[in-house]
Amino acid sequence: MTLDIYLVRRLLAAWIMVLGVFVGMLLLLDMVEQMRRFSGESAGLAQILRLSALNTPEALYEIAPLVLMLAAMWVSLAWSRSSEFVVIRSAGRSVPRLILVPAIVFFALSIAFVAVMNPLVASTTREYSRAQAQLQGDSGSAVIISGQEVWLRQADTSGQTVIFSPRAEDTGTVLHDATFLIFDADDGLSQRLRAVRAELQRGAWSLYQVKQWNLSDVNPEQQATLSAQLQVPTDLTPEQIRDSFAQVRTVPLMQLPRFIAALERAGFAALEHRMRLNMELALPVLMTGMMLLAMGMCIHHARAGGAGIRALITILAGFTLFFLRNFAQVLGETGQVPVMLAAWGPPVATLLLAVGLLLNLEEG
Repeated sequence: MTLDIYLVRRLLAAWIMVLGVFVGMLLLLDMVEQMRRFSGESAGLAQILRLSALNTPEALYEIAPLVLMLAAMWVSLAWSRSSEFVVIRSAGRSVPRLILVPAIVFFALSIAFVAVMNPLVASTTREYSRAQAQLQGDSGSAVIISGQEVWLRQADTSGQTVIFSPRAEDTGTVLHDATFLIFDADDGLSQRLRAVRAELQRGAWSLYQVKQWNLSDVNPEQQATLSAQLQVPTDLTPEQIRDSFAQVRTVPLMQLPRFIAALERAGFAALEHRMRLNMELALPVLMTGMMLLAMGMCIHHARAGGAGIRALITILAGFTLFFLRNFAQVLGETGQVPVMLAAWGPPVATLLLAVGLLLNLEEG
């Protein structure tokens, strides 16, 4: 147990140190980028520093598996150089037994890392977008979603409603010149509503200056009615609409299952959200696998030489696996491969590859 604690402490200290180095590098590089981006704006150093501080957690979270892999590589090369690995092996400790406790501990730490960093990244990303918009002077103006019109769709027990607006405010909760197409579950398109203004309130859309066409009438235009105000029931909330227009990263992990269910119930595509959910759940497996892979590649006898080559191969393997994970993410989000395979395939393959290398090291 003493040896296990020693190994875990060495790995944890290296991980914290490498994390600190990358935080400093990412913060500095992001500050340079923010200064370039807002060179024409009246942005002070404090505002630039705040933007960089808000943007750095997302970048660090993206490369977290590589950071842990570099920390494990550094510790493993140090063990080989100081012959600690040889002494431990001569004492009768096998490689799988040597790595078992650190693997379990760092798997638990990876779960804690995801549990803490995921909501932190979601909140800082949203705040970064708001701060960036304020700095550019866009915070008080109407928002054009995706640079064009806004399309929404909602569902209830009687059917579905498709909502269109050429202009929206308050991240989609206030619509101008909105058109509501109401589809009956049995008869299809049944009504059309045109409102000068539509506001999303609790449980309903409030429509103002509404013209209503009943498409089952013989002459819908002649029999159309005008109303000063009309209520259209809905189960959408401002948070759901806001998050649907935002990046998937801005939705915390604990809210993703409920958010996916609400999107699919309303008729929205939630493939990207499902992919993100599974990737977040698989991230601790990937981090543990990359740590074990680095240890399997770098733990060797110092007299065997080739430490630099092993380090280079380890880094190249890490970047290759990272690229394959991102490539699988694209395939999963576009529906070309199943979401479970795209999200869990690279992490599980990395873990199995690392276990194979460690067992081969034991046999050697």
